[in-house]
Amino acid sequence: MTQPTPSDHGYPAEPPERIWTIPNLISVARLLGVPVFLWLVLGLHSAAGDLHSTAGDWWAVGLLIAAGISDWLDGKIARALNQQSRLGQMLDPAADRLYIAATVIALAVRAIIPWWLVAVLAARELLMAVVLAILRRRGWGALQVSFVGKTATLCLLYAFPLLFLGSHVAVYSETARVAGWSFVIWGSALYWCSALLYTVQARRLLAGAGPALG
Repeated sequence: MTQPTPSDHGYPAEPPERIWTIPNLISVARLLGVPVFLWLVLGLHSAAGDLHSTAGDWWAVGLLIAAGISDWLDGKIARALNQQSRLGQMLDPAADRLYIAATVIALAVRAIIPWWLVAVLAARELLMAVVLAILRRRGWGALQVSFVGKTATLCLLYAFPLLFLGSHVAVYSETARVAGWSFVIWGSALYWCSALLYTVQARRLLAGAGPALG
């Protein structure tokens, strides 16, 4: 029996094998920013005094903002210039996950967030890794990024800079901390909601019923 392909169910066909595109270069630049971010919030924090540590946090916040803007920008450019690619479909979510993982670990190491929150987000990533591995084993590519998943990622990317600023001894710290935890709660809930939606979509694909809508 022939296995159904994405196009059999109206699912978008695989994008072309492009490498040198503007969106891919933006995604690579985002990936290169991850070790710089970790050095700013961990290396500089441990090696410098409070003043330099605060300055490093502000630079790290700026880097997270730039990463968030570039995440939106590469998608817009890919659609506007018709530069979608299979590599881009892997690089974009990989950069999002690496920034989230790096930021969560850095916040936990600095005791800004509890380690149980790290476990909650890591469990979600483990679930998605299992789902994607099963799909690839059956010949399917990566799932399309959903609106819920993108919203969850944005909430978490908003939350983390605020939590860093909330750890400072300053007039803005309390406001930043409250706002940051609000985004963490919503982002974590949506993060798991998107994982469940991806799981349902994967089950429909494997059952031959096509992807879930909405």
